[in-house]
Amino acid sequence: MAIPAEERRRSPLYRALEAHGARFEPLGGFAVATEFGRDAAAEAAQAESLGLADLTPFPRIGFKGWNIGPWLAGNGAEMGEASNRAYPQADGSRIARLAPGEALVLADRSGAGPLIQTLDGAWSMAEADGCFRVRRDETSCWLLLTGTHASSMLAKVCAVDLRLQAFAADAIAQTNVARLNVIVIRGDIGQVPAFDLITDIASAVYLWGALLDAMAEYDGAPIGLAAIRSLLDGSESSS
Repeated sequence: MAIPAEERRRSPLYRALEAHGARFEPLGGFAVATEFGRDAAAEAAQAESLGLADLTPFPRIGFKGWNIGPWLAGNGAEMGEASNRAYPQADGSRIARLAPGEALVLADRSGAGPLIQTLDGAWSMAEADGCFRVRRDETSCWLLLTGTHASSMLAKVCAVDLRLQAFAADAIAQTNVARLNVIVIRGDIGQVPAFDLITDIASAVYLWGALLDAMAEYDGAPIGLAAIRSLLDGSESSS
């Protein structure tokens, strides 16, 4: 049964999305922006060129401590030893290893997060010695930048070289974007370049506006879940 609009949780960007003409659907108890008034083909084309989506309603969780590797492995997660790398999981989620003792687990781009549910349910202070849960869903916002112009646009607001030939797939940069501390994760969707941007939730509205301003030169625009689903469907059909 659909959740009444007044009872759904809202992203801190809800009003900004609404101002751009977003239409919403319920997902995981949140109101999630689905599309922005374009037809399906135009939504997909925008995502392939330069689009910005709010994934803040999607599940994510963090872990810190000296024992995160063994604990995660013992609960069905697969994470390598190298830091500043994202490790894709069997269910479509990814584990971003930010440091030897810090990891961030992100749901897939459709909002599904069974591994996150498993890890969240398995964790307890008593049972997870040396591994401490961090409520990333409550403290961070999550934006997704897609399209062929994404890395060129990022060059305007970030000093790190994020060009596709310099910033490999699944690479992570913990850097400044538009003068904010931001975690940048490259995670292409099929042949479409894509970058996840994670920052403090209190800075969500500022970062959203700064990125849209930088995107104007490339005719970038907000995109919703429908466009992301189109990219995901395209990546599956081509694989």
